[in-house]
Amino acid sequence: MTKTAAIIGGGVIGGGWAARFLLNGWNVRVFDPDPSAEARLAAVLDNARHALPMLYDFALPDEGTLSLHSSIADAVNGADWVQESVSERLDLKHQVIAEVQAANPDALVGSSTSGFTPSQLQQGAADPSRIMVTHPFNPVYLLPLVELVPSPVTDPASVDRCKTWLTALGMYPLHVSKEIDAHIADRLLEAVWREALWLVNDDIATTEEIDNAIRYAFGLRWGQMGLFETYRIAGGEAGMRHFLGQFGPALKWPWTKLMDVPDLTDALIDKIAHQSDAQSGHLSIRELERTRDANLIAMMRALRQQDAASGALVNAHQQTIRQPLPDQVPLVSKNRVIPSDWTDVNGHMNEGRYGQIFSDAADAVLDHIGAGEDYIASGLSYFTVETGTKYLAESYAGERVQVQTRVTEGQGKKLRCVHRMIRAADGAVLATCDQLLIHVNLETRRSCEPDPGVADRLARLAARHASDGSLAE
Repeated sequence: MTKTAAIIGGGVIGGGWAARFLLNGWNVRVFDPDPSAEARLAAVLDNARHALPMLYDFALPDEGTLSLHSSIADAVNGADWVQESVSERLDLKHQVIAEVQAANPDALVGSSTSGFTPSQLQQGAADPSRIMVTHPFNPVYLLPLVELVPSPVTDPASVDRCKTWLTALGMYPLHVSKEIDAHIADRLLEAVWREALWLVNDDIATTEEIDNAIRYAFGLRWGQMGLFETYRIAGGEAGMRHFLGQFGPALKWPWTKLMDVPDLTDALIDKIAHQSDAQSGHLSIRELERTRDANLIAMMRALRQQDAASGALVNAHQQTIRQPLPDQVPLVSKNRVIPSDWTDVNGHMNEGRYGQIFSDAADAVLDHIGAGEDYIASGLSYFTVETGTKYLAESYAGERVQVQTRVTEGQGKKLRCVHRMIRAADGAVLATCDQLLIHVNLETRRSCEPDPGVADRLARLAARHASDGSLAE
């Protein structure tokens, strides 16, 4: 049964939440009284529809239904989850939560607040047990972290249900067990931000120099190992204890001003704004967002290959959205979006990636006949020995494509597939591939007869496909 989320506040964060839910198959109901809310929401959704599918090798679930509503009561009607994403004013959040619980007392309520504790949010609430902090990071549709902060009176079963739902959205619910202002991540960010303001204020560094110091060094390390694991490596074989012994005394040196912040005078604001304009003022916000999203996708896909950090989360989530192949002729062996890191200097999909997508299509066929991971673990597999690819039309990042596959030979040691890659939007044929695979024993690395069960399924599949006519163009 399709679940329903209500989003109260359709700005950058609320819109990101709406996109994350919607693109994972939830129905989404939005309330935002701002006349420009619909346009802002559309812009966020446009970015999300372009970006999120590029993370995965399979199609996301069919989108849920999006609707905009004129009142909070109408928006939360029938909602399983309500995500409050209004401005950081405690009185406003109290008002919103009161209206939500009056209209739908059964809904779980999460707040996107970056600073308030759940106990503060629960003050005066009709049912504080169903209220918690669920603080995400922008862009919500790509970045997986959600700081999940309950209070002592939050219902543990509600927390567990929230964890299950967030995980199913491909997110990482970080359960913060103890309330604290600004939670965990924002406190760390605030420390770096304060020091950066001092560096600009004291004319030590410009905004661009500070950004370069982060993105060319420790930002890359943090993106895949975090802080403590990075420093453990810095300690060498002796580990963290050695690192703390070697660098701990430096903590007493006056390197930072973390407990202070420069006055945001008009002069300092002008300096920061001028430097920021010089750094990236030539780009629109939409251009910066697309660049950010493309970079995040490329980095997260690289981490996917290593099954590490956020890449491991994407891999795990992908297995939950992967669907078995419908037993049809031809087989739709791949259904996905072309990611940005598959394109070349000409701006279209690199020819090597056609080999990737046709190889993935063949893997789907192997899974279909019972020659997937478990079969390989038993010591048997199929190796590709010959391919013939024709490139018929350009394909670009962000395009949804399908691969239609027909099995043209399936006797003995041989498996031959004819693949046709088409653009989903118009059915245009983009490329074809004739692929011959030979069954092998992984211990001897020589050809051998397949398992009888696999051989039987393959033969029956080839017989079904024989009457369908060629897919080759």
